[in-house]
Amino acid sequence: MEQISTEQLQSFIEAALYEDIKDGDHTSLACVPSDAYGSARLLVKDQGVLAGVDVAMKIFEFVDPGMQMKVHIQDGTAVKHGDVAFEVHMPSQAILKAERVVLNTMQRMSGISTMTRQFVEAVEGLPVKILDTRKTTPLLRFLEKLAVRIGGGTNYRDGLYDRIMIKDNHVDFCGSIEKAINKVHQYLKDKALNLKITVEVRNLKELEEAMKVGGIERIMLDNFDTDTMKKAVAIIDKLYEVEASGGITLDTVRSYAETGVDFISVGALTHSFKSMDLSLKKM
Repeated sequence: MEQISTEQLQSFIEAALYEDIKDGDHTSLACVPSDAYGSARLLVKDQGVLAGVDVAMKIFEFVDPGMQMKVHIQDGTAVKHGDVAFEVHMPSQAILKAERVVLNTMQRMSGISTMTRQFVEAVEGLPVKILDTRKTTPLLRFLEKLAVRIGGGTNYRDGLYDRIMIKDNHVDFCGSIEKAINKVHQYLKDKALNLKITVEVRNLKELEEAMKVGGIERIMLDNFDTDTMKKAVAIIDKLYEVEASGGITLDTVRSYAETGVDFISVGALTHSFKSMDLSLKKM
């Protein structure tokens, strides 16, 4: 599995199962004998990029450590309607306990991976990376960012804590780009922190101000049209990393990539995806 925190995944599984089961899966307890043993398979009813198989295995293991799972399709694989991703063999009541958590998780992760792969393929051959953002579901960010990686995208910062990103609101509240950058440097010095700095600019005037101050790693060009972005990339002239952001779609992403930017951040990867249709059926 792509690297994620074992403790974080364990906490997620516990909380997700408790949300669904609480004092018992009463329907299964009533209908299904406690000693019944069964098998089920995960059916793909859609087209896209599969994600969450390894997470599903951990969910099943949590419900029944003795379960057996045969994986036919690995995370990151393109799938189509009718494919069987895996088979699981375990107590029937345990399958029914885990079913909805597995499906909810995999459907969302696969939707994110599918959209990410579409963006990555749209800029194929160009020296640019597709980034995700912080526009994620609360408490599920670690899984959604894992899905981005599975789809071929690149994770940006994990949160507010691991990178400085001076955005428009910071600039407006602070008073100017120059003041914001200077205050950030003083803060990092006072706190003995080593964090990279991105500055968002909204126009060429703000770009000139940011470059005049310096002391940053990346400039994010927010909501620039492609012609203005080409001018901005030429002005920056590789002095800083360049990121394009703001309403970039599958239809426009290649034209933005062709401006020469290093990164394109796309919030839609984790907030506007379509979940993949999956089903867990008795064998």
